[in-house]
Amino acid sequence: MILDIAIIIFLMALAILLVLLEIFFLPGITVAGIGGAIFAMGGVIYAYAAIGTMVGHITLAASVLTFIILFLWMLRSKSFNKIALHTDIDSKVTSSRDLGIKPGDEGWTVSRLAPIGKAKFKETVVEAKSMGEFIDENVEIVVLRVDGYNVLVRKKEDNY
Repeated sequence: MILDIAIIIFLMALAILLVLLEIFFLPGITVAGIGGAIFAMGGVIYAYAAIGTMVGHITLAASVLTFIILFLWMLRSKSFNKIALHTDIDSKVTSSRDLGIKPGDEGWTVSRLAPIGKAKFKETVVEAKSMGEFIDENVEIVVLRVDGYNVLVRKKEDNY
């Protein structure tokens, strides 16, 4: 009987450890989470089968309570501050419209548009898109349309 209780305690402790490791330290679903679930089921089933219903109920309740207490303790623990990321992203993506680019504006290509590349308008470099054609570097272009972050352009000498 003592050996059975030791086996149950070992299985449940290992299960709780593996599940907490899965939640807090290992990204995704890994062997630790699957192993923790298997050990937890094995420990509870062994408690019900080997010793009896009352010990099975006690094992189930004690392991769930222990898991909740350890989970909450780890959430509130300051030890995660040592490994946590403390930087904020304060930048934003600026729309081409917000930069003042509008249809009819003229500029030139900074890189080859094949069909997407870099173009410069009013000292502002943006990502531009040609109408399916390749436009070489340092070619004068005209803005046809601005859709949020896309600037649709054509060569200046083309007449559309």
